[in-house]
Amino acid sequence: MEYPLLTAALVCVSLLAAAFALLLVRQRRVTANTGRRGEQLLAELRAREEEDRHLLHRRLPAIVESQANQAVTVPGPLRAFNGEDPHRELLVVISELTGQTRRNAAESAAATLRAMMRTVQNLAGEQQVLISAMEEHHDNPDVLDGLLGLDHANSQLGRRAQATAVLCGSWPGLQRSAATLTDVVRGATGRIRDYARVQIPAPSDTAVVSQAVEPVVLAVAELLDNGARHSQPGSPVQVTFQQAHNGLAIVIDDAGVGMTVEAVQRAGWLLEGHGGQDIAALGVPPRIGFAVIGVLSRRYGFRVSVDMRSPFGGVRAVLFLPSELLTRAAVPAPAPQEVPSLAAPASPAAITPSPTPHVRVPAPEPQPAEPAEELGTTAHGLPRRRRRAPVTGSATTTATTLSVPVPPPTAPEVTESPVNHSPVATATAWQRGTRQGRASSTDDERDFQ
Repeated sequence: MEYPLLTAALVCVSLLAAAFALLLVRQRRVTANTGRRGEQLLAELRAREEEDRHLLHRRLPAIVESQANQAVTVPGPLRAFNGEDPHRELLVVISELTGQTRRNAAESAAATLRAMMRTVQNLAGEQQVLISAMEEHHDNPDVLDGLLGLDHANSQLGRRAQATAVLCGSWPGLQRSAATLTDVVRGATGRIRDYARVQIPAPSDTAVVSQAVEPVVLAVAELLDNGARHSQPGSPVQVTFQQAHNGLAIVIDDAGVGMTVEAVQRAGWLLEGHGGQDIAALGVPPRIGFAVIGVLSRRYGFRVSVDMRSPFGGVRAVLFLPSELLTRAAVPAPAPQEVPSLAAPASPAAITPSPTPHVRVPAPEPQPAEPAEELGTTAHGLPRRRRRAPVTGSATTTATTLSVPVPPPTAPEVTESPVNHSPVATATAWQRGTRQGRASSTDDERDFQ
């Protein structure tokens, strides 16, 4: 009786020991698996924390900076989870929001600056008119010297305001007639501070078409100013023209310190026209020279590069004008000699006053005028008449003499001559005419004394 019970007890104890051993082994296995899983989760948590720090300190600033500078590359994630970027959707949303915010801020700033620069340009134009009037009025060399200095400073002020307005979306604002390359370089030289250091090339008969004259003048002025500012005060800035099979290049060489690789890359990015999107990204204070050139080159179709070294150790800037922007300078035809006529006077802008010799002749006694013979009308609708033969009066002459122009042997009908309607030519002709008119009136007063 005792043996069966003992056997049963031993069997139960053995079963319990086996079960306990099995449970112990399983518990150890579960504990090991749990430990490994915990280590994996901890490692993943640490990786995510590191990824978040990388996102916060590296990726987000790069995204914000890339909105203003396309050359900046946004770094990728440190670790891809399931083969994907864990923050991709977040970065897309942040990029869109920051881009829209930057664009709105840039448009607002550009509109404000554009309105301000328009006011500055108008004031500079009014000031230029006043300075020009004073230059015509004063003959004192000291006064003229001071006025010329004011004129030059005002031209520089106008260029800076014009460049800023163009960068903010405005147009150059001036419409010129076609001008030769030499005149373009001269016009650009007159708008910089160190104009005396610029070596202007020999005259060229190649001209820039009218719609591109002012943009090219502004771009060349910015390149000349950049070359003069970043070189020694006494060093020259050399300008040459280089003919190409599909256009012509204006080459500007300075003797400055040159540019680093990063600066060349940055300048190339701006010269491609990417700098006009946000003026705030151009530094404090903003350096707008290359950005303005890039905006103008993209609008009008010329190209500018500064990635070469000049023979003087500085930078060689090349402004390439394609054939579509070039033409030949028109050679002005000699104007026909103006003659007096009894017909109605032609337009003042169509006649260039010229000095006329005067002789003293006795004043004839007044005679009744005979009606002139009508010969149709001129091209302007005015009646064309022929001078009647002078009526001989009394043989007695008076002591009073008149100063009259000597007419030519024949009086041909009035013909139209080519007229330069540019503002400069009109102002020059008006000034020359007024001076000769005053001189003629002075001679007449002297004759009557």
